[in-house]
Amino acid sequence: MKSKDKPYILYVAERIYLEVSEIKKKNNGFSNIDAIDGFIGSETYKEVSSGKFHDNWFEELKKKNEKIPEETMRLLKIQREMMIKQLIQYPELYYTKSHFPLEISQRAFDHLWRMCESYELWCKETNQKKLILLNLTD
Repeated sequence: MKSKDKPYILYVAERIYLEVSEIKKKNNGFSNIDAIDGFIGSETYKEVSSGKFHDNWFEELKKKNEKIPEETMRLLKIQREMMIKQLIQYPELYYTKSHFPLEISQRAFDHLWRMCESYELWCKETNQKKLILLNLTD
């Protein structure tokens, strides 16, 4: 059986996943697509896409004097930079006049979907089915 200790690399994925799940729960009839769309532009989205989520988390870990392997920290810093690049913010440009997402918006959506899938796959691998709320990987 795999360890149920969540890898550091999944902390941001879990935060996104839980917020997307909450959006879906609060909006009866929302699909997963609608919920992820609803997440885009939220305060958490802004925090993650600006790098502040990771910056604040790194400070918190430092205050707790938590020892994280150097390689893990390097990967988390790469993850931070990837989030900034993939979730780039262009206000008011989410949809074109034809209501199709712009490429940059589609890239952000796809990245968020993959983050949610990653979290769900980890839940499945560690046999924590009760944490699976969106059923993206069925």
